[in-house]
Amino acid sequence: MRKAIFPGSFDPITLGHEDIIKRGIPLFDEIVIAIGVNAEKKYMFSLEERKRFIEETFKDEPKVTVITYEGLTIDLAKKEKANFILRGLRNPADFEFEKAIAHTNRKLSKIETVFLLTAASTSFISSSIVRDVLRHGGEYEQLVPKAVRIKEK
Repeated sequence: MRKAIFPGSFDPITLGHEDIIKRGIPLFDEIVIAIGVNAEKKYMFSLEERKRFIEETFKDEPKVTVITYEGLTIDLAKKEKANFILRGLRNPADFEFEKAIAHTNRKLSKIETVFLLTAASTSFISSSIVRDVLRHGGEYEQLVPKAVRIKEK
């Protein structure tokens, strides 16, 4: 069984995340979207909201599950019996950052990281950009899946 962990904070999930997950579905028997919890980080959306956004986005996809976790991704992968970590790459900076993490993970646990390049149409989108657009009242809807909607004030 080919099982992958797709870790991230997903604050919020973006169309780029959605694209990577959808393109990963044919490659794996199961994808576990793992929302990392970092007590030091201040999130715009609660853990429950982030989980709900993702569950709603993939409600019709039986190969996708959503969990939350704290600690090292490699420890989660071992617990979940996952053989792969799935990551998306938007640009050369992402590659350099993710490469170092992938090498470290492989050294510590022998797990392989599979990288997918983001689609050209979503390569500019990041959760931090979405949060900035939201903070300033911009039209964020074209950057996120339909499930990510906030109540108007």
